[in-house]
Amino acid sequence: MKKSFYCLLFGLFVYTQQGYSQRINELKDPKAPQTTEKWNSLKENNNFSFSTADYSYSKRNPPTLETLSKSWITKAWRGEKVHTQLVFWSNQNHDKIEVSSSPLKNSKGQEIGTKDITTGYISYVMTDLPGDLKNGCGISKILDSALVADRITNQSSFEYDKNTTRPLWLSIQVPRDAAPGIYKGSLTLKGTNYNTTIPYTVEVLSHILPEAKDWAYHLDLWQNPYSIARHHNVELWSPAHFSVMKPYYERLRDAGQKNITASIINDPWNGQTYDKYQAMIKWTKKKDGSWSYDYSIFDKWVSFMREIGISEYINCYSMIPWNMNFQYFDENTGKYEILKIKTDDPKYRAHWLPLLKDFAKHLKQKGYFEWTTIAMDERPQEDMKRAIAIIKEADPQFKSSLAGGYHPQISNEFADYSITLGEDMAPDVLKARQEKGYKTTVYTCCSEIFPNTFTNSGYQEATWLAWHSVQRGFDGYLRWAFDCWNSNPNQDTRYGTWLGGDTYFVYPDNMTSIRFEKLIEGIQDAEKIRILKKELKASQLQKLNDAIAGFTNKNINQKAIPNQVKEAQKILNSL
Repeated sequence: MKKSFYCLLFGLFVYTQQGYSQRINELKDPKAPQTTEKWNSLKENNNFSFSTADYSYSKRNPPTLETLSKSWITKAWRGEKVHTQLVFWSNQNHDKIEVSSSPLKNSKGQEIGTKDITTGYISYVMTDLPGDLKNGCGISKILDSALVADRITNQSSFEYDKNTTRPLWLSIQVPRDAAPGIYKGSLTLKGTNYNTTIPYTVEVLSHILPEAKDWAYHLDLWQNPYSIARHHNVELWSPAHFSVMKPYYERLRDAGQKNITASIINDPWNGQTYDKYQAMIKWTKKKDGSWSYDYSIFDKWVSFMREIGISEYINCYSMIPWNMNFQYFDENTGKYEILKIKTDDPKYRAHWLPLLKDFAKHLKQKGYFEWTTIAMDERPQEDMKRAIAIIKEADPQFKSSLAGGYHPQISNEFADYSITLGEDMAPDVLKARQEKGYKTTVYTCCSEIFPNTFTNSGYQEATWLAWHSVQRGFDGYLRWAFDCWNSNPNQDTRYGTWLGGDTYFVYPDNMTSIRFEKLIEGIQDAEKIRILKKELKASQLQKLNDAIAGFTNKNINQKAIPNQVKEAQKILNSL
């Protein structure tokens, strides 16, 4: 994780009672003032259409006709979630726009019911544009800003202001017991003295996608429970805190999340986040110089996440924080103190070894030891070697993990290892890791302008990243972060000196994003590939393997990504 801060704003959303339209308040478009010429020349005053899900539409201009369609046809496995974007645009105001879907029915009258079909308007958020930047970290200049469509609401009715383009999202969760076949349905949009219906078709294939809990894909989006507590104004680790966190992390679980992010020291990332990570373990130096450790918060957090269904590695950050400050409570002074030491200082070992020995004992009592790693994030190799030596001294079976650069000399030390998009892992190193059952993933952060999951990124880039992990033979994808919100996350996705959207996928009040949904799309594709490779002969998979081979980290063409993804998906869904 790398970062700093820009503070911006995004519109307030006033949630109204069920059945009432919602007033959408968004930040002013920073681009050229809207002109009415294009809007006055519309052939129809009101327009509703399916559209591409490749990129964001301009709010102030009507959509271009070549990106639109009056119908939508897609293919899906049973158990798969499929989606698309729609747009409504008009030169008239509407007090209330309401969108609804019919059930999807096949020729035998079998249905995919409306409980499995959701619609919601997409709100515009502020982002920044990278321009000619080669790296999105530590940005030192003012960037151009833009409104982009990203935040998917669960509201299907809203108040509409004329001369604006309003995107909407349609999502269908195909039941696993749905009969294969062609299902037809329609979407109806009602406005003030306006009513229109457009058709769509879902061809349900015979293949079955397992539940997310059974996916092999290793997704690791880092969590920040402190952001959720601040937004909802609840006491940390109170019953109210766990109650409001639950739907967020259920959403993350349903995307295939595997790991739990735990902070075992205070502020491991030196205040990078708006909501600072706090210590889930209380370190106390007693009057006689010995140490005691309170694991109650750590235990509550881990138990909560495992009960939700996120239950693989518990990655504990960090023995090597960014500022090398270690906070503890000192009984002699009656207050919190800071020990600042480097890894080559004998005091470093003296500080960490008692904790690690006691922590290992505690983890074994709880049944967590085999799943727990002492985690590091983009740290120098020599520092990591010293830390690993202390970890192994505490317990030879203790696991370590790293999200950072590729270090072949110590790669076999990490049970869970994520390397950057631009680096390559030697095939023999990857094979050795696989033989040990270790997890290997790829990650993006602020360093990569594209492909990435910023709010300025093309929507298909998130899907591309999942295909890329398949191409490398890796287990999955890692990203910081799922929910590190800024001061106004619903309106402005910029934060610090990083590009907009770098710090979160999900919005407050558990609103998803196009970026997150497109990442899930790619993860589903990865699972489909895994299943087909077990079921089909090599000759049947040749076209698919050829398509996968193109998702390399060499000479990536950003403009080609949308078509590359869609063409690969066509092949995948033809098998």
